[in-house]
Amino acid sequence: MNKMAIASAFDQAAPHYDEAALLQHEVGSRFIEQLPLFKIEPKRVLDLGCGTGQISLALANYYPKASITALDLAEGMVKLTRERIKPSSFNIWSRPKHQFLVGDAESLPFADNSFDLIASSLTFQWCRDLPQLFGELQRVLTPGGLLLFTTLGPDTLKELRASWQAVDSSVHVNSFADMHDVGDAMLSGRLGDPVVDMEQITITYEKAITLMRDLKAIGAHNMNPERSRGLTSPKKLSAVTAAYEQFRMADGMLPATYEVIYGHAWRGEPRKAHASEQDFAFDISDIKPFSG
Repeated sequence: MNKMAIASAFDQAAPHYDEAALLQHEVGSRFIEQLPLFKIEPKRVLDLGCGTGQISLALANYYPKASITALDLAEGMVKLTRERIKPSSFNIWSRPKHQFLVGDAESLPFADNSFDLIASSLTFQWCRDLPQLFGELQRVLTPGGLLLFTTLGPDTLKELRASWQAVDSSVHVNSFADMHDVGDAMLSGRLGDPVVDMEQITITYEKAITLMRDLKAIGAHNMNPERSRGLTSPKKLSAVTAAYEQFRMADGMLPATYEVIYGHAWRGEPRKAHASEQDFAFDISDIKPFSG
Protein backbone atom coordinates (compact mmCIF):
# COMPACT_ATOMS: atom_id res chain seq x y z
CA MET A 1 0.00 0.00 0.00
CA ASN A 2 1.12 3.54 -0.78
CA LYS A 3 1.37 5.39 2.54
CA MET A 4 1.11 8.81 0.88
CA ALA A 5 -2.11 7.74 -0.84
CA ILE A 6 -3.53 6.43 2.44
CA ALA A 7 -2.64 9.64 4.27
CA SER A 8 -4.18 11.74 1.50
CA ALA A 9 -7.40 9.69 1.48
CA PHE A 10 -7.94 10.01 5.22
CA ASP A 11 -6.87 13.65 5.21
CA GLN A 12 -9.62 14.43 2.71
CA ALA A 13 -12.13 12.28 4.61
CA ALA A 14 -11.46 13.83 8.02
CA PRO A 15 -14.09 16.64 7.97
CA HIS A 16 -17.00 14.23 7.32
CA TYR A 17 -15.48 10.98 8.66
CA ASP A 18 -17.69 10.68 11.75
CA GLU A 19 -20.89 10.92 9.70
CA ALA A 20 -20.16 7.64 7.87
CA ALA A 21 -17.88 5.72 10.28
CA LEU A 22 -20.57 3.43 11.72
CA LEU A 23 -18.35 0.38 12.03
CA GLN A 24 -15.39 2.36 13.35
CA HIS A 25 -17.45 3.93 16.15
CA GLU A 26 -18.99 0.58 17.11
CA VAL A 27 -15.59 -1.13 17.27
CA GLY A 28 -14.21 1.87 19.17
CA SER A 29 -16.93 1.50 21.80
CA ARG A 30 -16.19 -2.21 22.20
CA PHE A 31 -12.48 -1.42 22.37
CA ILE A 32 -13.04 1.05 25.20
CA GLU A 33 -15.08 -1.53 27.12
CA GLN A 34 -11.94 -3.70 27.33
CA LEU A 35 -9.92 -1.16 29.32
CA PRO A 36 -11.18 -2.28 32.78
CA LEU A 37 -9.97 -5.83 32.06
CA PHE A 38 -6.34 -4.73 32.35
CA LYS A 39 -5.28 -3.61 35.81
CA ILE A 40 -2.65 -1.10 34.82
CA GLU A 41 -1.98 2.54 35.66
CA PRO A 42 -0.04 3.87 32.68
CA LYS A 43 1.73 7.21 32.88
CA ARG A 44 2.36 7.50 29.13
CA VAL A 45 -0.21 6.30 26.59
CA LEU A 46 -0.05 6.22 22.79
CA ASP A 47 -3.23 6.25 20.69
CA LEU A 48 -1.83 4.89 17.45
CA GLY A 49 -3.97 5.82 14.45
CA CYS A 50 -6.05 8.24 16.48
CA GLY A 51 -8.55 9.07 13.73
CA THR A 52 -10.95 11.75 14.95
CA GLY A 53 -10.15 11.14 18.62
CA GLN A 54 -12.80 8.76 19.97
CA ILE A 55 -10.21 6.49 21.61
CA SER A 56 -7.93 9.37 22.67
CA LEU A 57 -10.74 11.05 24.56
CA ALA A 58 -11.75 7.80 26.25
CA LEU A 59 -8.14 7.13 27.27
CA ALA A 60 -7.79 10.64 28.67
CA ASN A 61 -10.90 10.14 30.77
CA TYR A 62 -10.11 6.59 31.90
CA TYR A 63 -6.48 7.35 32.80
CA PRO A 64 -6.71 10.91 34.15
CA LYS A 65 -3.10 10.93 35.41
CA ALA A 66 -1.63 9.76 32.10
CA SER A 67 -0.26 11.87 29.28
CA ILE A 68 -1.85 10.90 25.97
CA THR A 69 0.04 11.01 22.67
CA ALA A 70 -2.28 10.87 19.65
CA LEU A 71 -0.60 9.92 16.38
CA ASP A 72 -2.04 9.42 12.90
CA LEU A 73 -0.74 9.20 9.36
CA ALA A 74 -3.24 11.87 8.26
CA GLU A 75 -2.75 15.44 9.47
CA GLY A 76 -6.47 16.18 9.20
CA MET A 77 -7.26 13.43 11.68
CA VAL A 78 -4.67 14.70 14.15
CA LYS A 79 -6.19 18.18 14.03
CA LEU A 80 -9.65 16.81 14.79
CA THR A 81 -8.32 14.80 17.72
CA ARG A 82 -6.63 17.91 19.12
CA GLU A 83 -9.97 19.73 18.93
CA ARG A 84 -11.74 16.84 20.64
CA ILE A 85 -9.35 16.87 23.60
CA LYS A 86 -9.37 20.57 24.31
CA PRO A 87 -7.69 21.62 27.57
CA SER A 88 -10.98 23.24 28.59
CA SER A 89 -12.52 19.76 28.73
CA PHE A 90 -10.44 18.99 31.83
CA ASN A 91 -8.91 20.64 34.85
CA ILE A 92 -5.76 21.81 33.07
CA TRP A 93 -3.92 22.41 36.34
CA SER A 94 -4.16 18.78 37.44
CA ARG A 95 -3.60 17.07 34.08
CA PRO A 96 -0.40 16.31 32.17
CA LYS A 97 0.04 17.73 28.70
CA HIS A 98 -1.09 15.78 25.66
CA GLN A 99 0.76 15.50 22.35
CA PHE A 100 -0.65 15.36 18.82
CA LEU A 101 1.65 14.11 16.07
CA VAL A 102 1.62 13.04 12.42
CA GLY A 103 3.60 9.85 11.90
CA ASP A 104 3.85 6.31 10.55
CA ALA A 105 3.07 3.33 12.81
CA GLU A 106 5.82 1.28 11.16
CA SER A 107 8.48 3.90 11.84
CA LEU A 108 7.59 5.65 15.08
CA PRO A 109 9.27 8.95 16.02
CA PHE A 110 9.82 7.87 19.65
CA ALA A 111 12.70 6.62 21.75
CA ASP A 112 12.81 3.10 23.14
CA ASN A 113 10.69 2.46 26.25
CA SER A 114 8.43 5.47 25.66
CA PHE A 115 4.93 4.18 26.49
CA ASP A 116 3.29 2.06 29.17
CA LEU A 117 0.22 1.47 26.99
CA ILE A 118 -0.24 1.51 23.23
CA ALA A 119 -3.87 1.50 22.09
CA SER A 120 -4.84 1.20 18.44
CA SER A 121 -8.26 0.66 16.90
CA LEU A 122 -8.65 -0.26 13.22
CA THR A 123 -5.27 1.00 12.06
CA PHE A 124 -3.04 -2.05 11.54
CA GLN A 125 -4.88 -3.12 8.37
CA TRP A 126 -3.24 -0.12 6.66
CA CYS A 127 0.29 -1.29 7.50
CA ARG A 128 2.54 -3.06 4.98
CA ASP A 129 4.67 -5.27 7.23
CA LEU A 130 3.07 -6.65 10.41
CA PRO A 131 6.27 -8.19 11.90
CA GLN A 132 8.01 -4.83 11.37
CA LEU A 133 5.04 -3.05 12.96
CA PHE A 134 4.95 -5.25 16.05
CA GLY A 135 8.72 -5.07 16.42
CA GLU A 136 8.46 -1.29 16.41
CA LEU A 137 5.69 -1.36 19.01
CA GLN A 138 7.76 -3.70 21.19
CA ARG A 139 10.62 -1.23 20.94
CA VAL A 140 8.67 1.77 22.24
CA LEU A 141 6.80 -0.11 24.99
CA THR A 142 8.23 0.06 28.49
CA PRO A 143 9.04 -3.21 30.30
CA GLY A 144 5.69 -4.60 31.39
CA GLY A 145 3.88 -2.29 28.95
CA LEU A 146 0.69 -3.34 27.18
CA LEU A 147 -0.37 -3.30 23.54
CA LEU A 148 -4.13 -3.35 22.95
CA PHE A 149 -5.54 -3.24 19.41
CA THR A 150 -8.22 -4.10 16.88
CA THR A 151 -7.82 -4.69 13.16
CA LEU A 152 -9.76 -6.27 10.29
CA GLY A 153 -9.68 -9.87 9.06
CA PRO A 154 -10.12 -11.43 5.59
CA ASP A 155 -13.91 -11.90 5.74
CA THR A 156 -14.35 -8.12 5.94
CA LEU A 157 -16.70 -6.87 3.18
CA LYS A 158 -17.00 -10.39 1.77
CA GLU A 159 -20.37 -9.54 0.17
CA LEU A 160 -18.95 -6.54 -1.66
CA ARG A 161 -15.90 -8.55 -2.76
CA ALA A 162 -18.09 -11.35 -4.14
CA SER A 163 -20.31 -8.85 -5.96
CA TRP A 164 -17.32 -7.27 -7.70
CA GLN A 165 -15.91 -10.69 -8.60
CA ALA A 166 -19.19 -11.45 -10.37
CA VAL A 167 -18.58 -8.44 -12.62
CA ASP A 168 -14.84 -8.42 -13.43
CA SER A 169 -11.46 -9.84 -12.35
CA SER A 170 -9.93 -6.63 -11.01
CA VAL A 171 -9.23 -6.08 -7.30
CA HIS A 172 -11.87 -3.75 -5.87
CA VAL A 173 -11.84 -4.51 -2.13
CA ASN A 174 -8.87 -4.25 0.22
CA SER A 175 -7.40 -7.53 1.49
CA PHE A 176 -6.77 -8.16 5.18
CA ALA A 177 -4.48 -10.45 7.20
CA ASP A 178 -5.81 -13.60 8.84
CA MET A 179 -6.05 -13.73 12.64
CA HIS A 180 -3.39 -16.45 12.80
CA ASP A 181 -1.03 -14.38 10.66
CA VAL A 182 -1.53 -11.47 13.05
CA GLY A 183 -0.65 -13.72 15.98
CA ASP A 184 2.46 -15.02 14.20
CA ALA A 185 3.53 -11.45 13.44
CA MET A 186 3.18 -10.53 17.13
CA LEU A 187 5.55 -13.39 18.00
CA SER A 188 7.94 -12.30 15.25
CA GLY A 189 7.91 -8.82 16.78
CA ARG A 190 8.97 -10.39 20.12
CA LEU A 191 5.82 -9.39 21.97
CA GLY A 192 5.03 -11.43 25.05
CA ASP A 193 1.91 -13.53 25.74
CA PRO A 194 0.06 -12.50 22.56
CA VAL A 195 -3.70 -13.11 22.50
CA VAL A 196 -5.97 -12.71 19.47
CA ASP A 197 -9.71 -13.20 19.12
CA MET A 198 -12.27 -12.47 16.43
CA GLU A 199 -15.92 -11.59 15.99
CA GLN A 200 -18.07 -10.66 13.03
CA ILE A 201 -20.06 -7.43 13.05
CA THR A 202 -22.72 -6.79 10.42
CA ILE A 203 -23.79 -3.32 9.34
CA THR A 204 -26.97 -3.25 7.24
CA TYR A 205 -27.92 -0.98 4.35
CA GLU A 206 -30.97 -0.49 2.21
CA LYS A 207 -28.81 -0.07 -0.91
CA ALA A 208 -25.35 -1.34 -1.80
CA ILE A 209 -24.41 2.04 -3.25
CA THR A 210 -24.80 3.58 0.21
CA LEU A 211 -22.17 1.21 1.58
CA MET A 212 -19.76 2.12 -1.21
CA ARG A 213 -20.35 5.82 -0.62
CA ASP A 214 -19.69 5.38 3.11
CA LEU A 215 -16.40 3.62 2.40
CA LYS A 216 -15.34 6.48 0.17
CA ALA A 217 -16.52 9.05 2.71
CA ILE A 218 -14.28 7.66 5.46
CA GLY A 219 -11.27 7.27 3.16
CA ALA A 220 -11.37 3.45 3.30
CA HIS A 221 -11.73 2.88 -0.41
CA ASN A 222 -9.67 0.40 -2.43
CA MET A 223 -5.91 0.84 -1.85
CA ASN A 224 -4.63 -2.38 -3.46
CA PRO A 225 -1.71 -1.83 -5.87
CA GLU A 226 -3.49 -4.16 -8.33
CA ARG A 227 -6.65 -2.08 -8.37
CA SER A 228 -8.04 -0.65 -11.59
CA ARG A 229 -6.98 2.99 -12.04
CA GLY A 230 -9.87 4.00 -14.27
CA LEU A 231 -13.24 5.38 -13.29
CA THR A 232 -16.03 2.86 -12.73
CA SER A 233 -18.67 3.18 -15.42
CA PRO A 234 -22.35 3.53 -14.44
CA LYS A 235 -23.03 0.25 -16.25
CA LYS A 236 -20.47 -1.66 -14.20
CA LEU A 237 -21.63 -0.03 -10.96
CA SER A 238 -25.19 -1.06 -11.77
CA ALA A 239 -24.00 -4.63 -12.36
CA VAL A 240 -22.25 -4.70 -8.98
CA THR A 241 -25.30 -3.44 -7.11
CA ALA A 242 -27.42 -6.03 -8.93
CA ALA A 243 -24.99 -8.80 -7.91
CA TYR A 244 -25.16 -7.60 -4.30
CA GLU A 245 -28.90 -8.34 -4.27
CA GLN A 246 -28.18 -12.05 -3.74
CA PHE A 247 -27.29 -11.16 -0.14
CA ARG A 248 -30.52 -9.32 0.69
CA MET A 249 -31.88 -10.68 3.96
CA ALA A 250 -35.40 -11.58 5.08
CA ASP A 251 -35.83 -8.15 6.68
CA GLY A 252 -35.14 -6.51 3.32
CA MET A 253 -31.71 -5.14 4.28
CA LEU A 254 -28.31 -5.77 2.70
CA PRO A 255 -25.50 -6.93 5.03
CA ALA A 256 -21.93 -5.66 5.11
CA THR A 257 -19.85 -8.08 7.16
CA TYR A 258 -16.73 -7.01 9.05
CA GLU A 259 -14.36 -9.52 10.61
CA VAL A 260 -12.94 -7.69 13.62
CA ILE A 261 -9.76 -9.02 15.23
CA TYR A 262 -9.02 -8.10 18.84
CA GLY A 263 -5.51 -8.51 20.18
CA HIS A 264 -3.29 -7.71 23.10
CA ALA A 265 0.26 -8.49 24.18
CA TRP A 266 2.85 -7.35 26.67
CA ARG A 267 6.34 -6.01 26.21
CA GLY A 268 8.48 -9.10 25.65
CA GLU A 269 12.15 -9.19 26.53
CA PRO A 270 14.66 -9.36 23.65
CA ARG A 271 15.53 -12.94 22.72
CA LYS A 272 18.77 -14.12 24.33
CA ALA A 273 21.29 -15.73 22.04
CA HIS A 274 22.20 -19.37 22.67
CA ALA A 275 25.84 -20.21 23.24
CA SER A 276 26.18 -21.39 19.64
CA GLU A 277 24.91 -18.00 18.39
CA GLN A 278 27.29 -15.81 20.43
CA ASP A 279 30.21 -14.01 18.81
CA PHE A 280 33.73 -15.18 19.67
CA ALA A 281 36.98 -13.27 19.20
CA PHE A 282 40.55 -14.52 19.40
CA ASP A 283 44.02 -13.49 18.32
CA ILE A 284 45.20 -15.03 15.05
CA SER A 285 48.52 -15.86 16.69
CA ASP A 286 46.68 -18.32 18.94
CA ILE A 287 45.99 -20.59 15.96
CA LYS A 288 48.35 -23.56 16.07
CA PRO A 289 49.25 -25.61 13.01
CA PHE A 290 47.48 -28.95 12.79
CA SER A 291 49.94 -31.68 13.66
CA GLY A 292 47.86 -34.64 12.62
